[in-house]
Amino acid sequence: MSKLRYRLGVAGNPIDHSLSPSIHTAFAQAQGDDVDYQRFLFELNQFNEQASAFFHRGGLGLNVTVPFKRHAFKFAQQLDGTAAAAGAVNTLAVENGEVVGYNTDGIGLINDLQQRCGVSVSGASLLILGAGGACQGIIHPLLDAGAERVYIANRTMARAQSLVANLTGEQSTRVEALDISGIENDHPSVGLVINSTALGLEAGGLQALNALPLGLVEGRCCYDLSYGKQAQFTQWAKMNGASRSFDGLGMLVEQAAESYAIWTGSKPHTEAVYERLRRAVA
Repeated sequence: MSKLRYRLGVAGNPIDHSLSPSIHTAFAQAQGDDVDYQRFLFELNQFNEQASAFFHRGGLGLNVTVPFKRHAFKFAQQLDGTAAAAGAVNTLAVENGEVVGYNTDGIGLINDLQQRCGVSVSGASLLILGAGGACQGIIHPLLDAGAERVYIANRTMARAQSLVANLTGEQSTRVEALDISGIENDHPSVGLVINSTALGLEAGGLQALNALPLGLVEGRCCYDLSYGKQAQFTQWAKMNGASRSFDGLGMLVEQAAESYAIWTGSKPHTEAVYERLRRAVA
């Protein structure tokens, strides 16, 4: 019996920089799966048309990156609970004839923090910088993993307040919008700072980082959702007294492994792929 061939890919704009093909190809080689995984440059106003064409041609799964995660959320015919809560989708999969949307970013972050970085989320108080889509993708998994208290600080306070206001139930009582200037002394229990913003990615990134309050990261563990040379927050935190500071390369690999498991039913080991990428982006 011939083995099922998985036609997979990643869609974004831009997309040339994506490491996803090398990650999933390595997973496939280790698992012995027949995988065809390609990059797809989608036009900014044609997500639905190009995603439909991919699945019509027999595609089984599609990763979705910037700027299409909200588009994928609306495109999916069904949503898993995490994607519905996040309001964004980074993984599409054909299941029983329908396209189902998932968001594996949050569990990827949790797995990297707890399994690779040795940072426990359970019982922790933490601060997320930024209240955009990246924050939305991780906040519910952090709460589900047992975070005791989550503070969200954003350039525009109203946006952070709006995100908190949309939370419901018991989780909403554990999340608070925060003026970033008050984090230094008012909330000494915060042990982990997660950067979900573009600080450090933009022109003048270091200047923007230096405008953050003195002592924001001092003595705290810090994590940047960006990775490699783009993770300027990671380096800035190290220079400003962070106890430990990590970039998001491990999260990238871990969220990819979760996507791969959704598509194939088998979750691959990640450490060898992570170590190879770490050497490549050093």
